[in-house]
Amino acid sequence: MKKLLVLFAFYTFCTNPVFSQQDYEVKVITSVESIVSSGLGRSRMLSSNDERDYRQFTSEQTEDDNTRNTSKRKDIRVKNFEETKLLNFYNLGGIRFQNIVANDALISSKLTDMLTEGWDLVFVTSAVESDAGKNDDNGIFITRYIFKRKLD
Repeated sequence: MKKLLVLFAFYTFCTNPVFSQQDYEVKVITSVESIVSSGLGRSRMLSSNDERDYRQFTSEQTEDDNTRNTSKRKDIRVKNFEETKLLNFYNLGGIRFQNIVANDALISSKLTDMLTEGWDLVFVTSAVESDAGKNDDNGIFITRYIFKRKLD
């Protein structure tokens, strides 16, 4: 009986997600939608096909050692990525609602594919940089979709 109880406790400990080690991978999908008037901006949905280890490009600053991070931009840059064209929010006539729903359809298609491939959507974050006055004709709406899935 004691052995059975110990085995049961061990099984419960090992299979409980709180106690067992889970290895996950994370993937970020980013949509950048132009909010530049007259439809002059560029809108895209982006996904990296390459991996980077942040530790290769990270330095630690201390009181005793504050040497600057010497990572090269060319080493950080990713050239192997998936780019889906999206439509701009505006055209010459102003805001274009058909463009917004077209983007929604494309983004929904990508997110559905990710879910089908076993990814779980765990977080979504958005930000806007819009018209800041008379001389600022730039603006973007950016959304990051963060997925995770268990490694095999």
